[in-house]
Amino acid sequence: MVAMAALLMPLAASAQQAFLLPRAQLEINNVTIQAEVAATDASRSYGLMNRMSLPENQGMLFVFEQVDAPCFWMKNTPLPLSIAFIDPNGTISNIADMQPLSLDAHCPTAQVLYALEMEQGWFARHDIKAGDRVKNLP
Repeated sequence: MVAMAALLMPLAASAQQAFLLPRAQLEINNVTIQAEVAATDASRSYGLMNRMSLPENQGMLFVFEQVDAPCFWMKNTPLPLSIAFIDPNGTISNIADMQPLSLDAHCPTAQVLYALEMEQGWFARHDIKAGDRVKNLP
């Protein structure tokens, strides 16, 4: 029993990590977003894994230490997501839809400093597209 508890503790800590992340209030085309901010290697690696849903207008902002072309996959992520890749000036370079639990790579079309994951279809529902600007980035 103690051994099982010891094995499960890291999983519980990882699951709780999402609730301990700082938040940022972003804006795109007059739509306000509440985003959890994943700015460490650990929080970026865990991302939205194991989430079953996201409240409307809430997502996760990935902040990288330097401009890069990071690719994303959906391993252990049962929630369908859309991702916007964002350059250092806040301009969206491209948006991709990602299927649950898929190992397919989704990459930016340009060097970026941020990526914003939202429930799949969120960007399309709000008519947000490549070239639009994200305000209030950290």
